[in-house]
Amino acid sequence: MEENQAQTTEELQKQLDEETKLKEEYLNDLKRVQAEFQNYQKRIKQENIEFMKYAKQELILELLDILDNFEIAVKNKKNSEEFSKGVDMIIKQLKETLEKEGVKQIKEQYFNPEKHEVISTEEGEENKIIEEFQKGYMLNGRVIRASKVKVGKGGKNESKSD
Repeated sequence: MEENQAQTTEELQKQLDEETKLKEEYLNDLKRVQAEFQNYQKRIKQENIEFMKYAKQELILELLDILDNFEIAVKNKKNSEEFSKGVDMIIKQLKETLEKEGVKQIKEQYFNPEKHEVISTEEGEENKIIEEFQKGYMLNGRVIRASKVKVGKGGKNESKSD
């Protein structure tokens, strides 16, 4: 009888060990799934923030084209002073609106491949922007349109300062 009782105790201990092991596996699985879900929630929240930050990009690109046209009109003004004043006011208003939306003009003196597109080069101080053909803009720190520029390629006009 002691033999049967010992065997039953061993079987029960073995069964208890298996159940404990299974419980630990389930608990580890639950913890892993909870951690994955929390990471998923954080990722979705961050993606939503990024989406909202750049959702206006297409509209802003259209407004930038309008702004370019108005600036060209002002450069070529020949007729009425009233017309020029009106156009100047519109340009100012558009710029203010864009700034409120997080748009900033790229204003740098030296070529940066992340912010500029080289249209042409000429002799001059290396990588110095000589002329800007089209202004570039950033939206909340991200380039949405690179500046189109003429850049110095070095040469006889290059100034060296020590």
